[in-house]
Amino acid sequence: MTIEKFDSEIKTLKKFFEYYCQNKHEHNSLHTKSVVYKEHTFVYEFDVCQECIQDINYSINKLENCVHEEKPRCRNCPSPCYEKSMWKKVAKVMRYGGIHFKFNSIKNSFFS
Repeated sequence: MTIEKFDSEIKTLKKFFEYYCQNKHEHNSLHTKSVVYKEHTFVYEFDVCQECIQDINYSINKLENCVHEEKPRCRNCPSPCYEKSMWKKVAKVMRYGGIHFKFNSIKNSFFS
């Protein structure tokens, strides 16, 4: 995948996990993660709990090793790499955030 797509995928994980964790978990702290992808170094800060940072690290590892030149959505992937239990955890986080972010965009279009 392109460097831009990789960065975009990580930022999406960050947005959804931080929203989920801030609403569902306690004991959040700032975690700095340095990631090297195709000779580019990215530095991200995640304000999440220990459980969520482990899930984020797992997801980043899967992104780093994605075999597809054009990355499909994980749920549409012909060769899924996530373990089933992890896929369910990440899907739950994405669904929770997706509902919130979609609702807010609809609400903002009516009231702005």
